[in-house]
Amino acid sequence: MSSLKIGSLELRSPVVLAPMAGITNVAFRTLCRELETARAGSTSGLYVCEMVTARALVERQPATLHMTTFGPTESPRSLQLYTVDPDTTYAAAKMIVDENMADHIDMNFGCPVPKVTSKGGGAALPYKRTLFGRIVAAAVKATEGTNIPVTVKFRVGIDDEHHTHLDAGRIAAGEGAAAVALHARTAAQRYSGTADWGEIARLKEHVTDVPVLGNGDIFAAEDAVRMMAETGCDGVVVGRGCLGRPWLFAELSAALNGTPEPTPPTLGEVAVIIRRHAELLADHHGEGKGLRELRKHVAWYLRGFPAGSDMRVAMAMVSTLDELDGLLVQLPTDVPFPKDAEGPRGRQGSPGKVSLPEGWLDDPEDCLVPAGADLMHSGG
Repeated sequence: MSSLKIGSLELRSPVVLAPMAGITNVAFRTLCRELETARAGSTSGLYVCEMVTARALVERQPATLHMTTFGPTESPRSLQLYTVDPDTTYAAAKMIVDENMADHIDMNFGCPVPKVTSKGGGAALPYKRTLFGRIVAAAVKATEGTNIPVTVKFRVGIDDEHHTHLDAGRIAAGEGAAAVALHARTAAQRYSGTADWGEIARLKEHVTDVPVLGNGDIFAAEDAVRMMAETGCDGVVVGRGCLGRPWLFAELSAALNGTPEPTPPTLGEVAVIIRRHAELLADHHGEGKGLRELRKHVAWYLRGFPAGSDMRVAMAMVSTLDELDGLLVQLPTDVPFPKDAEGPRGRQGSPGKVSLPEGWLDDPEDCLVPAGADLMHSGG
């Protein structure tokens, strides 16, 4: 059986659900866990909640606190922080410890969104090596004496001229991070093109004292198997590949543990999954907002299936559970999962020049906290 140890966490499967804004809330995580149990026999990996901003958490902003909701049986509880300030990082991590909010803290240094990098946050920050190290050290210090491991996720770098991942991995491990994860794209690539798995292999060779996880272009179970074989990484982080396919984690668990993969669901089974997702979202947000949140998932769920444009439009405008039920019963139940539904999904975008604060590249040892970079809303 393939497994993964991250500090005190013993995972039976080396698979991690990547935090995705507006996606990996308690409803989606619960659904993924239920489907892995039903289709593979157990829940074996790590499911990370949406990213929350450390400053917003410390200030107890209601929307941010709502995002830290975990299910009653969810274990381990994994929470990701976006942060740029060592002091705020310490306060947020200490709050998580003192109030028993999570069992694992991940830190995001991979966001490529211009509104984030333009203020020195996300994928821009690891370029400032001293500041980056102080932030990681602050989180580790706040969790001293506990069983809560701190992990760090980052990208290859800002662009092809400014790679930061090898330094970031070395620094994070040196400051006490229990694992590091690499999205094998630069910030300039955003989500376009192909992830360079060779850089995951380089990081694995460079960082030898903590697990190295790989992220990027895992859209099927065989992709995860191939990534681990080609790069030697200790685990995989899956993001866009599970959009509209929350059962993917059952397939990943089976493939990485050498057991038969479950058969992909028919359209009728997908309809049941959509209904369960809607119910969980309604429980979390209330029916009105929950069904609005479901709408963005519809195209992913129905990708490749012969659902018809009218049905897709109607489901993308659904507002109540009863209305959803009336639409789902119209779907044919015995249509097998289509080959057209496989492959890349989610946002792709185009590569572009990374927005950075003026003079950001002048001094990588500058440890001045970037102004205003932590005013963004939690979730991205």
